[in-house]
Amino acid sequence: MEESQQLVEEEDDHLEKGLLLSSHQQQQDIEEEEVIVYSACLQGQETEEAFIKLKTAEWILYSLLMILAWGFGLLMLLYTPLRRYILRRTFRSRKLYLTPDSIVYKITKPLPFPCFGVLNTEKHVLLASVSDVVIHQGYLQSRYGVYSIRIENIGVTRPPSDHVQIQGIAHPQAFRKAVLMRLLALRNEDFSRQTQDSVAASTNVHSYPAPGMSPLRPPMHDTLSHVGEFAVLQKLDEVATSLKRVQSLFEEHQPKSSVCID
Repeated sequence: MEESQQLVEEEDDHLEKGLLLSSHQQQQDIEEEEVIVYSACLQGQETEEAFIKLKTAEWILYSLLMILAWGFGLLMLLYTPLRRYILRRTFRSRKLYLTPDSIVYKITKPLPFPCFGVLNTEKHVLLASVSDVVIHQGYLQSRYGVYSIRIENIGVTRPPSDHVQIQGIAHPQAFRKAVLMRLLALRNEDFSRQTQDSVAASTNVHSYPAPGMSPLRPPMHDTLSHVGEFAVLQKLDEVATSLKRVQSLFEEHQPKSSVCID
């Protein structure tokens, strides 16, 4: 009995390991098969330094305000070097690219204390739901030359903070142009597909007429032609009847000629 239980447990473990390996392999295959149409520029020494300076300035301003409020800002100022290290690692781990049907944004962010690990985030935004890519630059961002983009969705009434926002991107106009061009291509493909489907549907309707109808013409046209032919034949019959009546009346009123026999 115990041996049979051990065999069952071993089989379950083997099956579980096989399922885990297969799911991991499928995930790797999906990542390898993912086609990148356009990759945004998120790296670069100048962009990184401008981003770090901007975030450090914002952090110091918040710290000063907290000092004036509760005095907690002093700890925030002491935390500044570690904060810069986390920001630098986060900046270098970011990936933003465009696939044939979605926008993908990946980021690996260390926890407030890096010894506790990192937090991996991956966002996919379907292109069919994208309405626009907004480029904005605030006062501090303009001081340091940092641009931000916001991906807005169609028909979603949410505050701007709930949209996908990415700060510190170089050449945001190029990324916005790539997204809009891909959106235009998708809409053209959808329109051409709908046109082909409608043409195929109309062709199938005309290719298989109802029984008794001519296969060379649409059913409605055949019905109208039959009705027209019947009306013409009826008119011809009426004309022939009228001619017969006129002929008979003419024969009745015509005087009879007398024949003399000697």
